[in-house]
Formats: sequence, C-alpha cells, structure tokens
Amino acid sequence: MPELPKSPGVYIETVDSGSRPIEGVGTAVAAFVGFASKGPSEPTLVTSWSQYAGVFGESFAGGLLAHAVYGFFLNGGSACYVVRIGGDGAAPQPAPQAMLGSSFRIVAKELPEKEQDDISVEVSKLPPEDDEQPEEERFTITVRREGKVEETFDFPAKSGKGTLPTAVRQSKLIRIEEVGQELAKLEATSVALKAPPPPPVLPAKVSPEVYIGSEDERTGFRGLAAVDAVTMIAIPDLMGALEREAITPEGVKSVQNELNAHCALMKDRMAILDAPPGLSAQGLLSWKNDLGLDSMWATLYHPWIKVFDPETKVRRIPPSGHIAGVWARSDATRGVHKAPANEVIHGAIALESQLTREEQDLINPTGVNCIRVMPGRGIRVWGARTLAATDKQWQYLNVRRLFNYLQESILNGTQWVVFEPNDDALWARIRRTIAAFLVMEWRRGALFGLTPDEAFYVKCDRETNPAESIDKGLVVCEIGVAPVKPAEFVVFRLAQMASGTSLVSE
Repeated sequence: MPELPKSPGVYIETVDSGSRPIEGVGTAVAAFVGFASKGPSEPTLVTSWSQYAGVFGESFAGGLLAHAVYGFFLNGGSACYVVRIGGDGAAPQPAPQAMLGSSFRIVAKELPEKEQDDISVEVSKLPPEDDEQPEEERFTITVRREGKVEETFDFPAKSGKGTLPTAVRQSKLIRIEEVGQELAKLEATSVALKAPPPPPVLPAKVSPEVYIGSEDERTGFRGLAAVDAVTMIAIPDLMGALEREAITPEGVKSVQNELNAHCALMKDRMAILDAPPGLSAQGLLSWKNDLGLDSMWATLYHPWIKVFDPETKVRRIPPSGHIAGVWARSDATRGVHKAPANEVIHGAIALESQLTREEQDLINPTGVNCIRVMPGRGIRVWGARTLAATDKQWQYLNVRRLFNYLQESILNGTQWVVFEPNDDALWARIRRTIAAFLVMEWRRGALFGLTPDEAFYVKCDRETNPAESIDKGLVVCEIGVAPVKPAEFVVFRLAQMASGTSLVSE
C-alpha cells in the first residue's frame, strides 16, 4: 500500500498495467563456418564485409568462406558470426630478408603489403677523398622503397668506428645481422627484399570433427550453442573440401547430419545445406536420398551459382551464403512470415547449370529449393521448403521460421513470470501479454484469419493449471496460431464462352 500524503494536493502514482509487452527477437543473424587466412577460432560477430576482411582476411585460392560472407552482406544481411576452422589465429609470416654477401643478412622491419620487390638495398663503394687511399674501403648503403630512396648510410663512419649492423641501426626499414663465421667483408652489390607468399590455409585432408567442433572449446558449429542470436548456419567450405577431395562424401554427410542435429537441439535456428557441384537433377535426388535427412530444421538449395572473383574472374561457389542474405533481406522488407522465395540473388552472374520446369517438377516435391534464371527477371530463388518429408505441416520454410520467431520472442518476453504467485491473476496477465503480442503479429500479416479469434488462441486458466500442476510449481499456457502459407502453386482457369473468352485456365 502506498504511503498516504501528509499535506493536501494532487498526487500521481505509477501503477503496473498488468501486462508487459513482448518484443520480437531478431531473425536474420547468420553463422558461417569455414577456412580463413587469419583470425580467431571462436565465434566472432561481424557486421560488415570490411570488418570481416580486416579480422579474417579477404578471399584466397580455394577458400569459399569469404565469398559466402560477401554474398550475405551483398544480399541484405547485417550481422553474422564467423567461426574459423583449421587454425587458432593468424599464421605468422616471416619478415622479408635477403643475404648480403655470405656474412650479412638484411631483414625488413616491416611486412610489405603486396608480394613484390617492395624494399631494395644497394651497397656502392665510395671513391677515396683527396686522392688518398684510406686504410679501409668505405661504402654507401642506400635503402629504397618501391624505387624511391628512403635512407642512406655510410660504412664505416668517418670516425672509423662501428660495425655494419650498428651503421644502420637508425633505419626504420631494415636491420642487418652478421651471420658469417669469419671476419665479414662487404662487397658492392644490390639485393631486394621480397614479401614471402602467404602461408597455405587449406589443409590437404579435413576430418568431420574439424567442422563439428566442440561446445566447451567454442570451436566448429557446436561452438555456436553459446550464441543465442544465431538463426541460420551455413558451411560453404564443406563442399569446397569435397570438390578438392580433402574430405570423403561420407564425411560430408556426417557433418550435415550433425549440423541438422545441432539445429534440432537448439530449436531456434535453421541449417542451410549445399549440394555437391556438377549434379544433374537425377544425381541430386540420389545424393539427397543417400543423405537421408527428413527434417524441418534444414533446407537444401541447388544448383551452385557463379560470381565474380578478383583472381579467376568468374568462379562457381555454393549458394548458401547468398541464400542467407536473401533470408535476411526478406525478413527486413516483408517479415519472417513471408517465404524467402521469388527473390533475386544479388551478385550471382550465372548458374552452374540451367534447370528446366520438368527437372524442378522432379526435385521440388522432395524439398529441394531450386535456383533458376527467369528471363527478364534475373536469377531468383524458386523454392521455400524444408527437408521435412514426413511431417507435411512443417514443409514450408517460412512456417518453421515463424514458429522459431514466435516461441523465442514469447520465451524471452515472459521471463518475469518466474517465481510470481501462481494464481488466477498471474494467468490473466500471461494471457493479456501473449495475446497483445500475437495481435500485433496478426496485423502484420503473419497469421491467417479475418479476426484475431480466427488467427490464434491463448489458454491459461484452471483447466490448464489444475491443483496438482500448481503443487509442482508449473504454469501451463497453451497457444495455438494459424500461420500463413505461401501461394506455391498459382492456377488460372481459362474457359471459352459463347460470346468470347473469359479468364482463367489450368
């Protein structure tokens, strides 16, 4: 009871409204697992392509992770987590160096940014002064960067003291180490310090455990269990390893099955799977049947796409990274309830193979989402199904993702219920809170029905919470929703009338 006023006047009190708003969670946070030239191995948040390039490096020969992340941001993604595999950090790169004769080693103090002769050192003999022959020859050491003179040093100094390493100790670009066993003798010469090639980052053989990782050590995709924000996971480098025969087909299937199991366990994320390259429609069906996945937590897209690559000009890559970006763009513009299909794939300049209507008729019923070239409309995603073959109520991708969104939002928005008095007043507050949230989703078009009563129901009363349930400390609330489903098959019927024609035909 509030304290009574002690003097006359008008007072304002703030009271609890009885319900607390539920805020919708994010639905477009992707996670990518793959090989990078540098960077940490634990899940790392990246919010732009430039940030990824700074932390993990840009694309390199054979690697597919960078292309997937670039495609994600290009297609509308705004945040993703990256898990680097195959290394614990940036590989140490030795400093450029060269031998100066047989007794001296010149080492660059800086790593040139590009693989070319960035720093050169020229040693030239100085003529004697005043036509007198000195007791010791004198030299000038000239240091150039990209052909431009940056530093010059004399050896020995006019004082006649010091050694060659000490003569260049003030240099900002090089240092000289004396490595000869006998008395060093300097000769006039010119050498270039070349940046070594980047170390290889793609192992010749990869075991499935590298991709799967460990939840305790925060490695592989299992390390993403600690990141609650993730809603989709892709492993583009898995198919790259298969293509270069670094992993067996059985190893690929075990990784994809484990990824599906991880998503099913977490119940808040989807797996975006890639198929091997170069498969025909019939070959894809055979591969999918061997995979043996019947799951509402995974999707599969076919065929591979072709993108621009700075090194090879055009390169084929698995589509999972670009597809994740399409999901993010569709969520931002239309909502998670909208099927992320009939959407243009930005950055795709061609497809590895062209699918016909008959070929899609063959693979679409099995849950494979096709990517097709639509004349005059670009390259588009032409499917929005999960790999759920048995339980048809979860065959549409947007339905599964909508339920992920609803359950995660309700879970996060009702944490205040814990340890509250378990009575009729609490049940009424729960009903009001959840119903208010679902009404907003219905108004956004996420739920089917002309009225809220047709779109959902929330039941939390004495029937769902009998005395024995209360004694166990349980609060049970039943929620039913009617999700909207995509218009996957559009049929027009055209019939001939006596006076002419009217619309619509099959």
